[in-house]
Amino acid sequence: MNIIVIDDDKLVAMSLKTILESTGQITVSAIGSSGAEAISLYAEHHPDIVLMDIRMDGMSGIEAGKQLLQSDPEAKILYLTTFLDDEYIISALNMGAKGYILKQDFEVIAPSLEAVMRGQRVFGDQIIGKLPDLIKPKEAFDFEAHGISAKEQEIIEQVAAGLSNKEIAAKLYFSEGTVRNYISTLLDKLGLRDRTQLAVFYYTTVRGNQDGCL
Repeated sequence: MNIIVIDDDKLVAMSLKTILESTGQITVSAIGSSGAEAISLYAEHHPDIVLMDIRMDGMSGIEAGKQLLQSDPEAKILYLTTFLDDEYIISALNMGAKGYILKQDFEVIAPSLEAVMRGQRVFGDQIIGKLPDLIKPKEAFDFEAHGISAKEQEIIEQVAAGLSNKEIAAKLYFSEGTVRNYISTLLDKLGLRDRTQLAVFYYTTVRGNQDGCL
């Protein structure tokens, strides 16, 4: 796995490079210290994942992530930060980032990168647990009007819970191929790009209304 590390603290970036490459599974192709460098280094190295801080001088990690996804919708961005600010979390989710983890949870960084490579989301419990309070739906979503069945609603719930296709298949007694087809169909019906946006959709509709958020 090839990644680039973007952090405005160069000591942190170098330490991350040392720690991650010691696993023998990860190569840090380059390190940078700004959002602008993230964009240029991505174009130069085409990494599998961008591991990036959020709050940096000049262009923020959020703005850099948006530009990267505009130029390459398949880009995988994993945010690594010390901040639990609500606006950062919502922005990362809405833009389609693959994960949002905290620097203090250093032991999960390498496993999180591996999970992203497998196509999973890696927003931690602290992040997901905040979503119902962050996102307030105005009215109930009309699933029937969008042709979404009860079974498809169940698939959405499992995706939002962070389950992989394999785990969903085992839980609902489907094949992995069937689960992939369900998710692809749901993304088309809802005009969404990926599993992360589907999870956000769940918290802004089903979960929010069940919790009575207005």
